[in-house]
Amino acid sequence: MPRALIVVESIEQAVKQSPVLQALLAALEIGHTKDKLQVTSVEVVAANSLEFDLPLQEIILCPLTLSLPGKLIFPHQRVFQICQDVTGLRQHLAQTMQVESGDGRFWLPVIFTAKGPLYGEAIALKEELIGTNSPNDVSLFELSYYQPFHLSDTFRQPLYHMAYRLLTSLSAPPATYLVQFGLQADKIFFDRLWPFPTAPALASINVQQPDLFTCHWYCLAAKPLLDLAIVSFAN
Repeated sequence: MPRALIVVESIEQAVKQSPVLQALLAALEIGHTKDKLQVTSVEVVAANSLEFDLPLQEIILCPLTLSLPGKLIFPHQRVFQICQDVTGLRQHLAQTMQVESGDGRFWLPVIFTAKGPLYGEAIALKEELIGTNSPNDVSLFELSYYQPFHLSDTFRQPLYHMAYRLLTSLSAPPATYLVQFGLQADKIFFDRLWPFPTAPALASINVQQPDLFTCHWYCLAAKPLLDLAIVSFAN
């Protein structure tokens, strides 16, 4: 059985993102007991402490940061590097899909499995925060979120299409991705792509089954995931 390495920007950062880290650890524990996502050990490590040539056949590597060593070789390396270049990715969508870019306070979860995508219900900032804070002005960890955010078919299908074209164009490996986007009138604006479940994914806990953290472990451990369901409403 492999061991799991959860990679954070720094141990200090791990304290800041504690709810995300704890949710990921809880998802791994669920995997242990219910779905046999077994690992020999779980370790939280700082990105700058990683060896460049990890024995990936013995490790499930789960970064929770885009700030990884440039020489680190792992299956998601290219996607992480692309996601880190927000401006470049926005230009890529503008040129290849004619999608405009802009700041966004909504997130579309895409569980990109080996057999294709599963789309979660959209996530949004809680209503009392909309108009007063932007995810680009303050830390994601300082905001509150809810799922599901209702999207009409006018937005839903184009958004799914954009997310699918984006992930396939990047040859994205299996993982839980969050497509951050904005809405205005009848337009969708692309903000950025997160290649792991970050703070907005906390809204899926006790709301979506499986939650987005468990979905991420399924993907990383190459376990099948067939369906998603909303089991309760948090807002």
